[in-house]
Amino acid sequence: MKLLPLLTVILLAACNPFAPEFDDSPVGSNSILGDPKTVDGIFQNIKYAYTFKDTTIYGQAINANYNFVYRDYERGLDVSWGRDEEMRITSELFRNVQRLDLVWNNIIAMSTDSANTSAVVSRNFNLTVTFNPSDILRVDGYATLSLVRSSSGDPWTIVRWRDESNF
Repeated sequence: MKLLPLLTVILLAACNPFAPEFDDSPVGSNSILGDPKTVDGIFQNIKYAYTFKDTTIYGQAINANYNFVYRDYERGLDVSWGRDEEMRITSELFRNVQRLDLVWNNIIAMSTDSANTSAVVSRNFNLTVTFNPSDILRVDGYATLSLVRSSSGDPWTIVRWRDESNF
């Protein structure tokens, strides 16, 4: 009889009802994050990062050799920067706005290599940037993203993002 209370105390001490178990299940349909091993998953994760202003998720999608390019029509030249500058700019954007709403529309064009380790995707988007209720910027445009990965089973990362929008 004295053994039962002792076993109960030992069992209760080994379990913490306030600590949830680690969920190691694969990304499923209930997750708001995309599977970065799919092209659609990368776009879903960028949308998530913008919606929740999450630089960690954003940074996971950006390759170490990343290059962002846009056309400065006033100066008549392309402007570009690398990953460090991209992460700094994105962090500042996330910090200085109240809300970001990114909608990825239809894929205009997509190509992949035969090994399925590089892809180029052109896609329309709508971005609403809310600085405050009286200062809202709406951008409709399209971007061409170059994606790479080591092998066909690895996650995609963005190595080049060319903003093709006309501002």
